[in-house]
Amino acid sequence: MITSARGLADLITELEPHGRVAVDTEADSLHCYREKLCLLQISVPGHDVIVDPLADVDLAPLGDVLVKKEIVLHGSDYDLRLLRRNMSFVPERIFDTVIGARMIGIHEFSLAALVKRYFDIELAKGSQKANWAQRPLSARMAEYAINDTRYLLSLAERLEAELNSRNRMEWFRQSCQRALDFSAIDRERDVDEAWRISGAGALRGRASAVLRELWNWREREAEAVDRPPFHILQNRELLDSAQRFAAGESPDYKHFSDRRRRAFREAADRALRLPEKDWPIRPKRSGTRPTAEVIKRIEKLRHNRDHAAKELQIEASFIAARVALEAIASEPSRAESLLVPWQRELLGVN
Repeated sequence: MITSARGLADLITELEPHGRVAVDTEADSLHCYREKLCLLQISVPGHDVIVDPLADVDLAPLGDVLVKKEIVLHGSDYDLRLLRRNMSFVPERIFDTVIGARMIGIHEFSLAALVKRYFDIELAKGSQKANWAQRPLSARMAEYAINDTRYLLSLAERLEAELNSRNRMEWFRQSCQRALDFSAIDRERDVDEAWRISGAGALRGRASAVLRELWNWREREAEAVDRPPFHILQNRELLDSAQRFAAGESPDYKHFSDRRRRAFREAADRALRLPEKDWPIRPKRSGTRPTAEVIKRIEKLRHNRDHAAKELQIEASFIAARVALEAIASEPSRAESLLVPWQRELLGVN
């Protein structure tokens, strides 16, 4: 566990000769309001370490050396976003083992499944929901964390050999670059619509207004105490409360403090006082029914995709998802933004 500038300097020296480095992250998203990077696991041949981002150590020098390497990750999107937000680190090249596995037709592509497949090793389970911000880290948690990178380099070598044998390495590189590009795009939450949690569509009128206000109250409470919103009130309780307040009842929860209970009821009262014109408007369904010509293009694209998937023995959805086919059929110019060259070639939309 590297917690000092000296330890980090030694690690950087260890990394220098290697062109490929395995990386994984652990974050604390189940125990705090804003997700934070808690662990950074790194492996090179013969050397597995955990860097502690919560220690008082400047990680910028580590980012400077890693940016020159090919970074091996398993399912890169989440890790890349976390590293960019917390370390301002964006690698130049990645090797995503999930993409590699799917590219050669493997359907069970979890890390545990791949490690079992290639090395006949069973990875331990049970720490996915652990509090990674806790210190000291237990031996079990440390073992679980380091296992996420321990086998990645060997796995990358196996996948690379199979990709080359199938002449799909260029396809793989295109898809990894697309994953890298997408990870740099911020996903902004629509604050005006974020309150529409699962089940919100069943609420009408005043109850919908109450739900919106209670959701905003919950966000403020969660941020104030640095806890996930579900620690304050779960979604099903939020929906039930909105319906009950709208029906004239006054729901209560034993775990609320007097202050929180008061704020909870005040939020509902604000919504109940709103005039009908200020109640949420149910969003209209977007889009129109596709024309016969568009449907014909969708079917042609689907036929091309499924035929290619069968020949290549890879999942059809890995070539192109249904929504992508529909979007391209409706607007062919979108093909370039939705698909990489090898996918467009197989669909016949180049």
